Amino acid sequence: MTASFIQVLLSLAAGIGLIVLLTVKFRVHAFFALFLACFAVGLGVQLPFPKIISVMKEGFGHIMQSLGFIIVLGTMLGVILEHTGATRVMAAAILKLVGEKRAATAMGITGFIVGLPIFCDSGYIVLSGLNRSVAGRSGVPLLVMSVSLASGLYAVHCLIPPHPGATAAAGTIGADIGRLMLIGSAVAIPAAIAGCWWASWMGKRVAGNVPHDAHEDEPLPATPAWKAFLPIAVPILLIALGAFMKMEHGSDVLQILGDPVVALSVGVLLALYTGTGWKKAEVSRLMLEASEKAGGILVIIGAGGAFGAILATTDLGTHLSDALPLGQLGLFFPFLLAVLLKTAQGSSTVAIITAAAIVGQLLPKLGLDSDTGRLLCMLALGAGSMAISHANDAYFWVISKFSGLDMQPMLKVYSVATLLMGITAFLAVLALSAVMM
Repeated sequence: MTASFIQVLLSLAAGIGLIVLLTVKFRVHAFFALFLACFAVGLGVQLPFPKIISVMKEGFGHIMQSLGFIIVLGTMLGVILEHTGATRVMAAAILKLVGEKRAATAMGITGFIVGLPIFCDSGYIVLSGLNRSVAGRSGVPLLVMSVSLASGLYAVHCLIPPHPGATAAAGTIGADIGRLMLIGSAVAIPAAIAGCWWASWMGKRVAGNVPHDAHEDEPLPATPAWKAFLPIAVPILLIALGAFMKMEHGSDVLQILGDPVVALSVGVLLALYTGTGWKKAEVSRLMLEASEKAGGILVIIGAGGAFGAILATTDLGTHLSDALPLGQLGLFFPFLLAVLLKTAQGSSTVAIITAAAIVGQLLPKLGLDSDTGRLLCMLALGAGSMAISHANDAYFWVISKFSGLDMQPMLKVYSVATLLMGITAFLAVLALSAVMM
């Protein structure tokens, strides 16, 4: 029996509503919210129970096949860089290059670079002490410094693999991971600049200085700056070369090295190289920590894949294409859908995974059913997942608590910054679409 459009729409609303209710009000882990939403949608469109289970297993397995190694390796890279202090070395090098007079800009750049392999909340926690220290030395208000750092981390978190939302959405839509990492980085730059600009302009109007605490001046590791940057720079270079060789049908060796799994593996080895005096027990502990962190991310991504597979059985694309002028909406549809989901439930990861599951089957109707179209759709989803971060977002509270900032200035400066970042990123995507399509 084929479900009617009203039945599909109500089932979809029930599934998304359940995700929002469970994650926001009851603080249920995103995996279980997505897992239960699969049943809400499946039963709503009258799928047999065994069929629901079967489709969920297929969706879960497919997404793991595509993204599992990338998530684990990216997490491992971030854990090692935190442990060795390479993130703080990079921050100090950028601050020295830019100068203390432009300390907020330095922290924005630091967040952007450190955020490439490290998730935004972890990166902020690692750099929060250094951020307060630099704010005290430079006299720049801590609110300005904190939102600049947060903006740099957030821009790459929403747009670029191996971050979980972007990685999962790319797998669902079928966007090329290597090209997404490269072009996503280009889109993230103006987004980060917009966040840093608003932090500097508005932050100085609503914030005061925070006294400097001398105990926050922790000594930096002896790692040379060039060595600290290697684990990030080399994988990006390999992926760029691999993508170029793939387009030009060039060297097979470079195409292999440019595979994100291989490139991230090289990054992990280089990250180990930044440390000294490694002990077997220490390396084992870091591997365990990375595996545990990655496991929590993988189950969310897997549940997102299962949810997408359930949605694919509802023939939602045909129904929506008959009801909405999707061909005219184009990139606006994935962007606005991601904005709605992000603002409603808080998590960028859940927003982009859920939106990708819906948009994935609408690509032909949106005019985005090509390699370039899928890439641009993915970037539009990432831009939408930035806006708006507020009190229902865990990252909002990480910034607030680790910087000692009250809610009102956070809403005026950080939340508005995320709105500007999302709009700026989407405008960059539109500009790219004019050139690439």
